[in-house]
Amino acid sequence: MRGRNAEVFGTAAVQVRPASSADLRAIARIQRSSPTAAQWPPEDYLRYVCLVAAVGREVAGFAVLRRTGGEYELLNLAVAPERRRRGIGRRLVAAALEKAAGPVYLEVRASNEAARKLYEACGFRPVGIRENYYRNPTESAIVMRFQSC
Repeated sequence: MRGRNAEVFGTAAVQVRPASSADLRAIARIQRSSPTAAQWPPEDYLRYVCLVAAVGREVAGFAVLRRTGGEYELLNLAVAPERRRRGIGRRLVAAALEKAAGPVYLEVRASNEAARKLYEACGFRPVGIRENYYRNPTESAIVMRFQSC
């Protein structure tokens, strides 16, 4: 049976749910294996809307959404390397967008073409550039915006 936030991938169901402190070790592991993702202390994510995509008992990815005034910002999104290119990132973005009632912004490294394509496929559009926004290495950010209905 598939719930509203579950999708079947092969024989394993992916369930998107709110993160808990029990998920922090897995979030940290995924974050470390994703050099283009923001590298924040995972416990900070629990102050915001933090979602995980679970395959069985394994956390396969996470997304973090923050509300600021009437806007939202997708702060971070990462999927475990062995689970990438299977729709998990798209499912996490969709679940995060369901939580937002207004415009949603994000920044993405200019060189991260895979992430940019994912965000565009989910309805985000480029609206600006922040020069030299990222460090290690220094790189510009593409600012993208999604406007909910």
